[in-house]
Amino acid sequence: MITFDFARSMSAAVGAGGITDEELSREIERTGEVCRKLPKWGFCELPYSEEVAYRVLRAAAEWKPSPRTFVQIGIGGSALGATALASALRVPSSPRYLALDNVDPEECSAVLAELDPAETVYHVVSKGGETTETIAAFLLALERAGEKRFLVTTGSSGFLRDWARRVGAPVFDVPENVGGRYSVLSPVGLVPAAFLGIEVRDLLAGAVLADEACRREDPRRNPAYLLAVVPHLLDRLRGMKIHVMMPYARALRDVADWWRQLWAESLGKSASVGPTPVLALGATDQHSQVQLYNQGPNDKWILFLWPEKFRADPAVPALFPDQPACDYLQGKPLSTVLRALRQGTEEALTANGRPNAALSLPEISARTVGALLYTLEMATAIAGTLYGVNPFDQPGVDAGKRFAFSRLGRSGFPSATSTPGEDRYVLRA
Repeated sequence: MITFDFARSMSAAVGAGGITDEELSREIERTGEVCRKLPKWGFCELPYSEEVAYRVLRAAAEWKPSPRTFVQIGIGGSALGATALASALRVPSSPRYLALDNVDPEECSAVLAELDPAETVYHVVSKGGETTETIAAFLLALERAGEKRFLVTTGSSGFLRDWARRVGAPVFDVPENVGGRYSVLSPVGLVPAAFLGIEVRDLLAGAVLADEACRREDPRRNPAYLLAVVPHLLDRLRGMKIHVMMPYARALRDVADWWRQLWAESLGKSASVGPTPVLALGATDQHSQVQLYNQGPNDKWILFLWPEKFRADPAVPALFPDQPACDYLQGKPLSTVLRALRQGTEEALTANGRPNAALSLPEISARTVGALLYTLEMATAIAGTLYGVNPFDQPGVDAGKRFAFSRLGRSGFPSATSTPGEDRYVLRA
């Protein structure tokens, strides 16, 4: 269901900035063994969870009255995957989707003020059950809505699980061996999917098919391995430490946003290791970022994301047949226009020696999106092996949390102190 075309990442297409056939063959010989020894990482079990699928579908079907709005309260991996699913697959007649994934005071106030609690369901997500931002937003929503409007997805212990048990709120599990950024196919993403009319079983079925493809022992036929090894080689051998995902479909924009966290938090683990992921949107960012990609420093790899078929595809009307600015567009489906814009960008980058690749889906559906998300998770885990880092921890994030607890006065964390002399570097104008 997924096609990965990396011909434009090779030196035959882009010259010295690309990978040679010899370099790719040597790397496959050196690291291809990983394809024959892939572990069953925790997230790999999620597509096979039929019981979980049944529970979330039943919870959505039994919720009365039917909500008009679904609110995901979480941050990072507890919200980005759900938002990606909602943007790509939400059924128009289903509840609208909102994410409270920050503690911006104006945003929280505005969102909560406009909601009718009787027509809203709130899904609070935190694996540890005590994430600062999530708990703050949860308490604000709880004060307005009352405990009967909430579902909880959390780990085996913590404040949220204790609260849900005490008030009888429906509670779902984040498996202990699954990190937040790999949890989209757990109840973290499946609960909102069920409420938003997304075919949960198709989503998981697509991931199962992807799991089979990503376990091929031949490295050259394993999409997850190739999606890991190509950018890794460009990083290690050509210094291309900026990796851009550029969907040419608004529905897939938030998939790229989800991938940013996955790639950054999984691989950025030392001073010398860690590509920087960037989100761009075609064709919008052809007019904002592509100038840099085309003629700026040659330190970027661009991955285009593209559906071969769109769910709506109006043709440009023939209103001005004598105008050169219009006549070449008239009668063409918008997908044809968008495809040409993407291909033009690919060709311009290639002509300038800028490595790029294309990841395409036959269509945007629950099955293909499930396959895409799972393949990107597998590619990230394999990339961690290639980079020699643990792709499942996040010590840099945890350090910031501890400092924040200190400044907020949480029990057990010493009070924060200012850096001596720091005021010398503050300009007040």
